Amino acid sequence: MNGNSIPDKEIVAIILYTSCFFMVLAIFLIVFFYFSRKKIIQKELEKRDLILQYQKEQLHAVIVAQEEERKRIAQDLHDDISSKLNIVSLNTHLLSAPNLTEAETLEITENIINLTTKALENSRKIAHNLLPPVFEKFGLNAGVEELCEEFESSKAVKVHYKNEIDFDESDIDRHLHIFRILQELMNNSLRHGKATEIWISFKNIESVGTCNYEDNGIGFNSKNAENQKGLGMKNIDSRISFLNGNIKIDSQINKGISVVFTF
Repeated sequence: MNGNSIPDKEIVAIILYTSCFFMVLAIFLIVFFYFSRKKIIQKELEKRDLILQYQKEQLHAVIVAQEEERKRIAQDLHDDISSKLNIVSLNTHLLSAPNLTEAETLEITENIINLTTKALENSRKIAHNLLPPVFEKFGLNAGVEELCEEFESSKAVKVHYKNEIDFDESDIDRHLHIFRILQELMNNSLRHGKATEIWISFKNIESVGTCNYEDNGIGFNSKNAENQKGLGMKNIDSRISFLNGNIKIDSQINKGISVVFTF
């Protein structure tokens, strides 16, 4: 009987030790998964906060860009249109003055016609800058072609443009972002880069719309993040985000700029 009781005690002890081991293991796994899950949730929250912060910065950049554009339009309207119409008004009152000679009447009338013509031309330019009629009627490709012609008309830069994409005219809202990106890049090339040649090409790479942009300007150090934080670049980043695309900018001092973006 004593011989049988010893093995029973050993079995009970083994069961107890085994149960304790699995309980400790279970507690360890629960604690491990708890803290792991907590860490994952924390990282997800941090990622979400970063995304929200990025979206806020994009929205801020768009709002600032819109305000700058409104200021520019207001300035153009005040300087070009209002001033000319004020002079037209003054000249119109002069016509009602007594004892005007035929030559004076003719001169005042010619002034009114000339000023009115210039005011109309400037109002067309302002409207054209807001949304080019060619872009609205014939799409992105025609709009970019006209944009290139306008820059070349200054005789300061030669633009080489090539398109291998058949753009869907129903997607004009997205295409406007592409047009504005190119407009900003070309303005930067001419104003800041002092470029004399610009190359633009559209092509599909692995079914993804891609634009390659280059110039031969003075360039800048693209590795310095501060060089890519201007209002223009923030505006471009915002538009790229709306297009669900990516952008890569490469530039060196005196070696121009190379930009590739997808849309």
